[in-house]
Amino acid sequence: MQETYEKLGLFYLGKDIDKETMDATEALTLLKNKNFTTHAAIIGMTGSGKTGLGVGIIEEAAIDNIPSIIIDPKGDMGNLCLVDASFSAKAFEPWVADEAKSKEEDVQSYAKKISTMWKEGIESWGQTPQRAAKLQAVEKTIYTPGSSAGVAINVMSSLESPPSEVMEDSDTFSSTLKSTTTSLLSLIGIEADPLESKEYILLAQIITKSWLAGDALSIETLIGKVINPSFKKIGVLPLEDFYPQSARFKLATKFNALLASPSFSLWLKGDTLDIQKLLYDDKGKAKVSIFSIGHLNDDERMFFVTLLLNKYIAWMRRQSGTSALKTLLYMDEIYGFFPPTKNPPSKEPMLLLLKQARAFGVGVVLSTQNPVDLDYKGLSNIGTWFIGRLQTSQDIERVIDGLGGKIGASYSKSEIKTLLANLKKRTFFLKSAHLDDIRLFTTRWVLSYLKGPLKRDEIATLMQSQKEAQNIEVESVERLNQKSTDLESYQHIDDSIPQYFEPDTTESKSFTATLGARASVHFYSQRKGIDESREIVFSLPLEKMQRTIDWEEAREEEERFENYPHTPPSDAKFQILPDVVVKDKGLKSAIRELKDTLYRTQDIELMRCKSPKLESKVEESLSDFTVRLKDILDDKKETEIDKLQERYGKKEKTLLTRLSRAKERVEKESSDSTSSMIEAGIAVLGALFGKSSPTKIGRAVSKGSKILKERGDMSRAEERMVAIEEDIEALEYELEDKIDEINEKYNVDTCEIESYTMKPRKTDIDVEECALVWRVV
Repeated sequence: MQETYEKLGLFYLGKDIDKETMDATEALTLLKNKNFTTHAAIIGMTGSGKTGLGVGIIEEAAIDNIPSIIIDPKGDMGNLCLVDASFSAKAFEPWVADEAKSKEEDVQSYAKKISTMWKEGIESWGQTPQRAAKLQAVEKTIYTPGSSAGVAINVMSSLESPPSEVMEDSDTFSSTLKSTTTSLLSLIGIEADPLESKEYILLAQIITKSWLAGDALSIETLIGKVINPSFKKIGVLPLEDFYPQSARFKLATKFNALLASPSFSLWLKGDTLDIQKLLYDDKGKAKVSIFSIGHLNDDERMFFVTLLLNKYIAWMRRQSGTSALKTLLYMDEIYGFFPPTKNPPSKEPMLLLLKQARAFGVGVVLSTQNPVDLDYKGLSNIGTWFIGRLQTSQDIERVIDGLGGKIGASYSKSEIKTLLANLKKRTFFLKSAHLDDIRLFTTRWVLSYLKGPLKRDEIATLMQSQKEAQNIEVESVERLNQKSTDLESYQHIDDSIPQYFEPDTTESKSFTATLGARASVHFYSQRKGIDESREIVFSLPLEKMQRTIDWEEAREEEERFENYPHTPPSDAKFQILPDVVVKDKGLKSAIRELKDTLYRTQDIELMRCKSPKLESKVEESLSDFTVRLKDILDDKKETEIDKLQERYGKKEKTLLTRLSRAKERVEKESSDSTSSMIEAGIAVLGALFGKSSPTKIGRAVSKGSKILKERGDMSRAEERMVAIEEDIEALEYELEDKIDEINEKYNVDTCEIESYTMKPRKTDIDVEECALVWRVV
């Protein structure tokens, strides 16, 4: 049964509860993973089991190869890294040591007891060690921005110019600009009003002009632009009248103090905040990226969360539309980030995600203790609610209002109020726009060990290998030119050869020769939709005795030499040039050689898949191409599943009709649940078709068997029960076979991806500048 619901893209959340007895039944609580594209909220007081449910949802996504990004203010979600499919006591020892000592028990003995309990707990919920192994194999990383505890993340890299998809959409651009500006100001303790704050207006103007010019921002460049902006007016007012330089200097000083802080240096190190790389590994497999921010103060948390959400939106806008669940964004304890009245920087991007993310297959899951923590506009965009025990009548009333209108066929408002105030731990209401009734369920035993909030040293231990691999080698850029003793103060060079001189900051007045070139290579294919230009700056060291120019020995440079001075400093000495350069008027031969070299060496590496037919984009990695291919296959798979649903709907209806007739032969009172095989099969079918679990039918059939046995009238009843069991079993096996065929047909691992190259035309290669560039020795 486990394989069936996972192949169907169903999340196994727990088991349904009988509202009369409040006991768990054998009916599994299953929810289609694509239902999470309409977002979800988990609400419940402390101790209600929110963390366990949240961990369970992320586990289900990871097992289904759906990546997640988790914002973790408390430190609980790091428990997702505590998975050991072998359930060895040794693996549990580091995580139970403190609890063992507090109970005055031996750590090894206590670890063995806990590991055994966890293994038995998982198996008691119909889960296997193989399922735990599948989760364990998913790469999980705990990032700690501004701290060395976990894996480092370069937060400030996220100030780069947004992609064109964001820049071209006015609403998204305005939202990104506003939240970025307010979060930056909050980092230095300024709570700015976008309409009145001079700091906000100045900073927004600077950021806008930088982004429109395609320039990346850093704190250093921001400080310089605050002191000396590139514009002289704000609106119709002169800059000096609106915000004089003395005031701008004070603002710059605050940012400089932040930059000079030793702790802030940790914000500038580590992996870039690249959402694609946070979601997928190099092979396109799903990852779980956890951002633990409990160590940050309120301003730092707001700054980081806002920038992360903006980066997420920018990534999302570049994705193609899909109805399948592509990824999850989970935020534990949303309090303060999405309030109903105030407008913190994080609120606008969060609201934008809730409104737009569904079209891109992005699901947002928010967790909170109180429903009053959530903005009412956001509530209307949440399609699935998990509601645990609530403490106050105000919270209960807010939930009732949020559920809106008719509560459900099986529950009245008064029942809801009573139950919400008295729900047991790990028990939740499930109200979803995708289900025809409210469900009451208890969460399953999670595969991850729920230790509780992770401490700094525990995070460091978990992430040790990833931290070591992060910066194994720090490459240093050094000059390859060696000092030469063979220098002259003057040599004749033809006027047709342009010359540039690197600024001599060391005042060595000794120069070595290189050939510098700036070339553009254009790749164009109308059929493939490729219109790509590359601009490359080369530097080729020259030696006195060389006879040929070999541009394949050149290295690419980031800095353009055209900005260097045209005249040398006085008393300078120069390396003797080879004849192959001195005699090449206008460097025509060198330019011709460079064109030939570029034609041989420059190409675009592309990938393609024949079935389904798909070609990669320019500079798209194998991981990104695989993810895009998987999205297409998932859409096709969803279509096939929908067809399967329609085809099996009639068969399911017939089966339930026969069960209903059996029900009429027995008394209405509840009895023990029927066999797990029948009820579990019905649960899977019910989840597939978006219906609540018909557990009453199963219980009635079981009790009916007992009554008929007592009366001795077993013959026809047994035949009917056997027939029903055979029908259920046959339908289940048939469904599994069809699902296997669909999964195999649309499995990305079976797709053949081949690489090929595209070369430029010779006429599309242009050497725009070639010159003799003198470098300081």
